[in-house]
Formats: sequence, structure tokens, C-alpha cells
Amino acid sequence: MGKLLCDSPVADNFQASSSPSVSWRETTPPPLDTIEAVDLVDQTASCITEVTTWDTVLGLEEQQRRNLQRLHAKGVLWKHPEDESSPHGRSVVFRLSHGGEVSADGNCLFTASQKAMMATARENDARELRKRTVMRFLQDFGSAKAEERGMINDVIKHLYAPDLRNGWGVHVVQEVKLLAKKEERVSLDSAIEELIHLGMQREIAAESVYKERCLQVDDGLSWAKYMSISGSPDDEYDIVTLQYTEEGLLSVDENRNGHAAAFGDDIAIECLATEFKREIYVVQAHGSDGMVDEDNCVFFLPHRPRSQICEPPFFLFMKGTGWCGGGADHYEPLIAHPSSFVSSEKVAMVL
Repeated sequence: MGKLLCDSPVADNFQASSSPSVSWRETTPPPLDTIEAVDLVDQTASCITEVTTWDTVLGLEEQQRRNLQRLHAKGVLWKHPEDESSPHGRSVVFRLSHGGEVSADGNCLFTASQKAMMATARENDARELRKRTVMRFLQDFGSAKAEERGMINDVIKHLYAPDLRNGWGVHVVQEVKLLAKKEERVSLDSAIEELIHLGMQREIAAESVYKERCLQVDDGLSWAKYMSISGSPDDEYDIVTLQYTEEGLLSVDENRNGHAAAFGDDIAIECLATEFKREIYVVQAHGSDGMVDEDNCVFFLPHRPRSQICEPPFFLFMKGTGWCGGGADHYEPLIAHPSSFVSSEKVAMVL
């Protein structure tokens, strides 16, 4: 599953510090002649895997399906953003196909990215991609200026420890993420039972104990601990989720089996982009509930690396929903079939 910032007044306040525009360290693109030329077509053509046609993808409305079929038939034009030496320099047309279903286990950003990159090596499996994402974040966050770290902390706090006094004009339900150490679950349960014996309702007791004794995800270091969680028994922490409505506590997801994984968010996508030195485009296809006309129901949300771009982009897919401009909560892979440059007038979209 995934988490994107919504297109909303609240999110707008943080848009300057959310992917893809966040720059945790000042970087100046190197001169073009220092970047090794990449034969984009030859590099990826040999890696094409079996894909699913848009006709057979479940859960799509006709307006979504028609636009996605058009993307595959005509392709999207991508040009290396740092190559201004010629109008057609290092330009590639990608024809986008669905890369198949991936498990909705919370690891879908990394599983889908693995498939979208057509990576088969063991070092690029989904769990390893998660680790590399977190390590990239910690390296860049640690070398950032204090002002930049503060900006990132604010975004993380907004996403995972929101101010429950505000935001209700945008969200019906808001979530607070907490991290419970696996080795402390027995003592946490004992503390909850003590409050219950004193007459407190179980959910209120659990909320009180977890908020007092668990780690809140509200800054860069706690985000790294959170994003490291894959739902494996080897994880150091379990994710506890408190859900609130404007009236107060709605539910407590205690995740007693420890199967919940940290959903990939915009920050994680940008870290992946930086780690692999390539752009990542999240392609959202909205249905009729998205209040968009058919010609505008497909969105390309770019996430650029915080360094030079040395590889072609890869693409992830989201079936958009109407409740929020930020899209759905599940990533799927797109397979980008490269072909030679054609006139920009003949492609479905220019990125």
C-alpha cells in the first residue's frame, strides 16, 4: 500500500516540502559531458517480462481503460531532463503495460518497484529495496542542513502524527502511527489490563498506554524506524495505529500478530529515485468518482532523484479514487516498453 499527500488546502501547506520538490541537500547537476551516455532502448528492451493487457486488468472503469490503452498504443515521450543539447537528445517513447498484481501486504511500493525495474537479482528483492530506501534517507537526512531537517520533520509529523484539532475539512478519519517494541508487548498488555481492571474501556486504555509508552512517528529518525517495518517477525517494532474522527477516538489497531508493514509514501519514493538515479512516475487513473473528465483522468506524478539522473525512469500505477486527489493506497507495477523517438505530436503524452 502507499500514502500520497492529498491535493488539499492542508496538503498545500506542505507541498513545498513533499516529494518531488524536497531537496534535503543542495545539489548542482553535473555538466552533461560528465554523465555517461545511456542507451535507453538497448538497456531495457532485453529485460521485458510478461505483462498483462489493459483489457484484463480488474477494477477499471471504461474511461480509465480507454486512456491506459491509448498510453500503450501511442506511448509517452520522456527526455533526459538535463539534456538540452538537442531537441531529440536521449529521448525515448515508452509504451506502458500493466505489470501484474502484487500483494496488498503493505510492501507493495517495493514489490511493484522491483517488477517495474524488471529486477531479478536477489539484492533487488522487495525487502532489500526497503532497506536501501531507509539507508538512503538516513544518509541524506543526516547530511542535510538544520533548516532542511526541520522541514522534513514537519512533513513526517503532518503525515503520521497529525494535529487532531485541524484538518477535518479534508479528512473524515485521521491516523496516528506509533511504534511498539516487540520485546515490550507483554508489558504493554499488562499495563492495558491494569487500566481495564480500574474500569476503563479497553480502547481508551490501549490508547492511553500506547501514546505514553510507544514511539511516535513524528521526525526523520522515527520515520526511518517506521519505514523499516516489513511485517516480518524480524522487525524490531510493531506498528500500532490510532484512528480518530472529529468526535474522538474511532479505533485502535493493535497489530498483535505484527503483520502490518509500513506503507510507502512520497518520501520513500523520492529516496528510491535517488538510490537508483532515475525518475519514478506514479501514474494515477481516476474513474468517474474522481470528478474529472475522460481526457484528464490519467495523472503522471513525477518523483525526481536528489542527484544526477543516469538511468531511464520507471513507472508505478495507482487506481485513483474520488475521495481524495492523492489517489488510492496500492501500488502496482507498470512495464515500460521502449521504442525509438517519434514526433511529439504522435505520442499520447509528453512527460
